[in-house]
Amino acid sequence: MELNTTILTAPPLDAATVVMLRDGPGGLQVLLMRRHQASNVLGGAYVFPGGKLDLEDQNPAWLQRLSQDSATLNQRLNEPDIPGERAAGLFVAAMREAYEECRVLLGCTPHAQTQAQALLQALRSGQSWHEAFAAQALALHTEPLLPWCRWITPRQASVTNKRFDTRFFVTQVPDDQLAEHDNFEATEALWIQPREALLRYWDREIELAPPQIMSLVHLSRHPHAQSVLAEAQNRRPPVIEPEPFDQDGIRTICYPGDPRHSVRQAAFPGPSRLMFKNKRFEPETGLAGLLD
Repeated sequence: MELNTTILTAPPLDAATVVMLRDGPGGLQVLLMRRHQASNVLGGAYVFPGGKLDLEDQNPAWLQRLSQDSATLNQRLNEPDIPGERAAGLFVAAMREAYEECRVLLGCTPHAQTQAQALLQALRSGQSWHEAFAAQALALHTEPLLPWCRWITPRQASVTNKRFDTRFFVTQVPDDQLAEHDNFEATEALWIQPREALLRYWDREIELAPPQIMSLVHLSRHPHAQSVLAEAQNRRPPVIEPEPFDQDGIRTICYPGDPRHSVRQAAFPGPSRLMFKNKRFEPETGLAGLLD
């Protein structure tokens, strides 16, 4: 991973990310997608499925197909300063990206796999995700999608040359859903335990960006999917605005709760800062900082 030192002046783009959960033989697993090497954002890195909010995600006609109204979704997102339509659109964007990037159909009732095949055929015929859903006369159930946290890219870049205001959601993937990469935006779909992902990162088998590193550290504290969902249901999603600085020539990113950060209350467990050393981001205490 190469360090980016650009100062970003454009406002952050609204985006949504889905942390998909399931219980495997050894406990909690999460889905990571390997971004195509040619991607201009985190090419080759392993990320959670997600992407930018589209204008169509906020279409009033489309939002009428949701199981919860915009006011309810705005309240769940805990962002009273944004329009309800945008809040609802972020839920839609999360589910759309889940399907477009890894063919996991969220928000549907039983027989989802049959619906997924019908949607896939519609998409292959040239229809957009929104058109395909409308053609199948399907509604989206937003209740299983739980707001988890909100990451806002700082102006002083460290990884990417774009700014995003990304809402992270968590959800347990239905048992009948099979994730697969699209060979366009992503080249691998990987179900893995959070701790194992961190170990593979440390062994340089996979590449991770700071939000994924810190999210996996947090998730590694949970034994199973229901534990994550219970936490999401019982707290407000924290806002995480990393604050980078250079110390002794080393780029360091600190997070809420760090002595150098403007927010004193920690947003998640684990290390409060990452340092760019050995061409990657590491805690001050090395591997132990990721796993303790």
